[in-house]
Amino acid sequence: MNWFIVLLAGLLEIVWATGLKYADSLADWVVTVLLIGISFLLLIRSYKTIPLAAAYTVFVGIGTAGTYFMGIYLGEPFSFIQLIFIALLLSGVLGMKLSTTTKTNEAGGEPS
Repeated sequence: MNWFIVLLAGLLEIVWATGLKYADSLADWVVTVLLIGISFLLLIRSYKTIPLAAAYTVFVGIGTAGTYFMGIYLGEPFSFIQLIFIALLLSGVLGMKLSTTTKTNEAGGEPS
C-alpha cells in the first residue's frame, strides 16, 4: 500500500512541477502549493514502512520522468539521447524499488 502512496505522490509531483511553468494567477499558485504539500505529506507517510532512500528515489524518479514526458506532450523539444538517459534513470529507480524490503505493518502484520 505504501508503494501506491509513493506512486500517487510522484504523480502529484508531475502535476505541480508542470503547474509551476503555467501558474500565472493567485488561484493557480494556491493550487500548485497545495499539490506540493499533499505530495510531500504522502511521501512522508510512506516513510513509515519504506526506507527513506528508496521511497525518495522512486518519488523523484516518477516526478522527473513524468515531468519530462509531460514537457514533450506539451511541445517541448527532446532528443533520442535524452530518452536513453530517462530510460537509464527509470532502470535505476526500478532497481531501487525491487531491491527494497519494507517493514511490516504493525496493525495488520502484512508488508505494505
